[in-house]
Amino acid sequence: MSTFGRLRLDVENCLNELAAFGVARRVPGVPPRFGAARPVDEDSAILLDTFLERRAAISTEDQAPSVQRFREMIGRDEKMLIVFEWIRTAAKSDIAVLILGPTGSGKEVVARMIHELSRRGPEKFQAVNCAALPDTLFESEIFGFEKGAFTGAHDRKPGRLELADHGTLFLDEIGDLSLVAQAKLLRVLEDRRFERLGGQKSLQVDFRLISATNRPLDQFVRDARFREDLYYRVNAFSIRLPSLRERPVDIPVLANRFLARYCASNGLPLDAKTLSTEAMGRLQTYPWPGNIRELESTVSRAALSAPGRVIRDNDIEFLHAGVAMPVTDGPPRLPTLRDAERAHIVRVLDAVSWNKKEAARVLEISR
Repeated sequence: MSTFGRLRLDVENCLNELAAFGVARRVPGVPPRFGAARPVDEDSAILLDTFLERRAAISTEDQAPSVQRFREMIGRDEKMLIVFEWIRTAAKSDIAVLILGPTGSGKEVVARMIHELSRRGPEKFQAVNCAALPDTLFESEIFGFEKGAFTGAHDRKPGRLELADHGTLFLDEIGDLSLVAQAKLLRVLEDRRFERLGGQKSLQVDFRLISATNRPLDQFVRDARFREDLYYRVNAFSIRLPSLRERPVDIPVLANRFLARYCASNGLPLDAKTLSTEAMGRLQTYPWPGNIRELESTVSRAALSAPGRVIRDNDIEFLHAGVAMPVTDGPPRLPTLRDAERAHIVRVLDAVSWNKKEAARVLEISR
């Protein structure tokens, strides 16, 4: 294993993950050696068998980009393996799916995976961000428009519904739609027909609907902010994604994967950067309001700014800058000169979009 360069590192990362789960046993040394580790009781053996079977099922699925991306979201927590089973169930039919979960938890990845594993996989996947779609643009974006329908409509343009014909329409943040837009969407879901803006011809469409939201739609229905009839249309089958803080055991696994991806995308050996024990501890105590997306961004930023191979605790101290910390009875900790210098350097790097050459010029230091 020591003679295959990057391949060796890929294998070693896999074995390290198995060792962390208790499947393999790591023997210290250079290079390290690995041996089998047996579960200590029958319950552990059953859990291990279930874990390996589900991992194997994921690895034998269609190797589409969304499948690969979803595999990277899975750590050792059983919750995401259960989500995978829900995805495979949803992909077997055209039932409307509602994906629930906080921002950054991977809702669009799940939607794309359902599409790609379904019979509609070869057809188009049309994603619409409802939060960025005001009422004035809803009809033209969703239904399309005819030439001359309004000022500036110089040519006919198909809408997302038309483009999603025979494929999948994904409505992200559907809870942000106004009641007016909800009524127009409901009509299409009931009739599967629509007219382009400024047109008279009724067009028939065949599409699968997947929606997602981080809003409490059931509460919105009770508050009359979301139509009850539309709610039951879009929520025939629901999948809830856990937040990252609900599965803290996965944080080290995911952080190391994102670090390896950063190295690979920048042409570096996969072990060019590594997280210290203290840095990993900081990652595990942070609440992660931005979930997986924030973790990946944080790891990439820390890898870029860390001066050496090892990413240390102070390389990711920016994490707690906007997070309220517990109040203590003792006097507040005053920042050291090193803390102040690092904070100023990070501010400068942010101001110049992390261009190290430009930051060095502003700071009047050698790069």
